[in-house]
Amino acid sequence: MTYTDSWNSSAPHGRSRPRRRLLGIGAALLLAAGGGYAAFSLWGGDAQEDPHVTSARKPLTAFLTAWAGHDPTKAATHTDTPDAAASLLTSVLTNLRPSRTTIVEGEGQKKSEQEVHFPFTVAMAIPGAGDVTWQSRARMIHTAGTWKVEFTSPMIHPELKPGQTLALESGDDRAKVLDTNGAPLQADSLVGAVDPVSGKGTSGLEARYDDVLSGGTKVNKTLVVADRQSGRAVKSLTEAPKAEGRPVRTTIDPRVQQAAAKALTGVEDNAAIVAIDPRNGHILAAANRPAGLNRALEGRYPPGSVFKVVTAAALLKGGVRPEAPAACPKFASVDGQRFENQNQFDLPAGSTFEDAFAQSCNTYFVNARGRLSDTDLRDAARAFGIGGSWDVGTTTYDGSVPVTTSDNDKAAATIGQARVQVSPLVMASVAATVKSGTFKQPMLVPDAVKKKYNAPVALDAEVTRRLRELMRATVTSGSAHALKGLSGRPHAKTGTAEFGTEAPPRTHAWMIGYQGDSDLAWAVLLEDGGSGGADAGPVAARFLSNLAH
Repeated sequence: MTYTDSWNSSAPHGRSRPRRRLLGIGAALLLAAGGGYAAFSLWGGDAQEDPHVTSARKPLTAFLTAWAGHDPTKAATHTDTPDAAASLLTSVLTNLRPSRTTIVEGEGQKKSEQEVHFPFTVAMAIPGAGDVTWQSRARMIHTAGTWKVEFTSPMIHPELKPGQTLALESGDDRAKVLDTNGAPLQADSLVGAVDPVSGKGTSGLEARYDDVLSGGTKVNKTLVVADRQSGRAVKSLTEAPKAEGRPVRTTIDPRVQQAAAKALTGVEDNAAIVAIDPRNGHILAAANRPAGLNRALEGRYPPGSVFKVVTAAALLKGGVRPEAPAACPKFASVDGQRFENQNQFDLPAGSTFEDAFAQSCNTYFVNARGRLSDTDLRDAARAFGIGGSWDVGTTTYDGSVPVTTSDNDKAAATIGQARVQVSPLVMASVAATVKSGTFKQPMLVPDAVKKKYNAPVALDAEVTRRLRELMRATVTSGSAHALKGLSGRPHAKTGTAEFGTEAPPRTHAWMIGYQGDSDLAWAVLLEDGGSGGADAGPVAARFLSNLAH
């Protein structure tokens, strides 16, 4: 017999109308409850129903109403074993997390004056498993002057036995995010997470390519009977349709990724390492510590002195030569604002522009601001792709170098402060551009890239050659001495970027570079990590050493 939420008014006189009950969420009540769970039942007189059935129905209706309303504790109060009932109902509702539960109650059958049976049908909308329906039966017993639901595991679902519960099991048909070799990518911050209940990607590439990986199916979970102690599935109750998901292949080189992740082991600061192939912009590694926020590609930071690569490009284009004299005092003053070198060092008389770059002399660059127009830094940054809109195949922050608006703004911008903002990916790309001589937009998922960004201006070939010399000198005789002696002819630039309002200011530690003898450019960032040379340098050295072994 089908039970609905209305009486059959056309039934002939003299015949008993079947009693029908619907417990669940009705559209009107759902709106009234503001989107919460509601349950209702239709009460009405039925002169020919046995009074025992009528009496037994009331606590059953209360039990089913509370169950449909996802209130296991309240439902359990109408049973003969409240603790056991609350425990199993809580387990079922927690495991399934139904968005809607509707329970249809059938006609009661009197077995004796102390026992009445009622059939009922449960329908649940379960995220990831779709609409699931099953039929069951409740045994009402009359003890101590009151009717109670006799609670048993099969009453909740006929396939359940004591010690078992209902749960969801994920299928293995969701496709994987892959590295460049076609193996599952081992990089949590890039891959992201999948909701264990809905099976939907919630972060990273799992979220961005959810439809591709899942095949677009909304049903990817199987309802199972599970052992409550071990969680092991005992029996499948439904079958999820076969998904047609396709894997997402990235450019990540597992050897480079592992070397980067290993280099960050033991680092206490939030940190990131990005590595790029300068030939094509392929992102070879993007490691984050801790995992979660993908600061390697999405973080926004002042670059500090690693930005001097861009400033040097602007100065070289304007006619400065590496051998040109370069005064480097401890302090420089701009309209009452004092700039200083790290630890207030200075360089001796006779120092050159190459020395100022290699030793990362802030005061030289601040005092050289007069050689630059308000747009020169922005224009130089454009040759490195900074500030463009990159189509990488994932979310990235692509940097910003605004036109300077005052003498102080320009002075700070020359050393990567003020309003200059970058990500580790941007700075790895700067190093890659010096290596290749041309900006190649970074890519992580090439198949998803529709239109690569092209730099609106080219980097001058002579400027490129001299930048390479400056970055090599920074390793052999400058602040990137942590890389001196390593194989592969590393070229680098250090950076210590101030942030916040504390006095003295806190600093991010940077080092960027590339290998002269191989196709690898990289950036290391330690948030609130101290000094570029002293703190980021050893991490970069570990990364390069890991790759060499």
